Amino acid sequence: MAILTIEELAAWLPPRQAVAGLDLGTKTIGVSVSDLGRRFATPRGVIRRVKFGVDAEALLSMAAREKIAAFIIGLPINMDGSEGPRCQATRAFVRNMGEKTDIPFVLWDERLSTVAAERALIEMDVSRKKRAERIDSAAASFILQGALDRLASLAADSDSGD
Repeated sequence: MAILTIEELAAWLPPRQAVAGLDLGTKTIGVSVSDLGRRFATPRGVIRRVKFGVDAEALLSMAAREKIAAFIIGLPINMDGSEGPRCQATRAFVRNMGEKTDIPFVLWDERLSTVAAERALIEMDVSRKKRAERIDSAAASFILQGALDRLASLAADSDSGD
């Protein structure tokens, strides 16, 4: 399948299936997975990046294990709204994944997700070393939780007839 908007995903998504959040970095892919009710995002660790084929296989293996219906991937838009090289790399990754899977992707504006994740880890008194290990999956959780909240809002709007 292709890239969907969050609204298209809300209309397409079957009930009681998990969604994965991804924070695509140069060295790792942070992963988070929703519960079946799609209310909560839970960090699942990271996939160490090797090369695209290996990364894709690891991601699809995780998706099969977790029965993932869709991916929400962070799009690292600059603070001024422009797109730089990291956005291009993310879009290329999604395009290439589209050749390997029918699982749809949603590109989600991830501005400040890493900052928010780091603040949350600091508030939980996580050591600097452990923060470095957990930051990518925590950022993936922030990305996913934002999308889950939007999906819930869209469902509430359609339930009320808006």
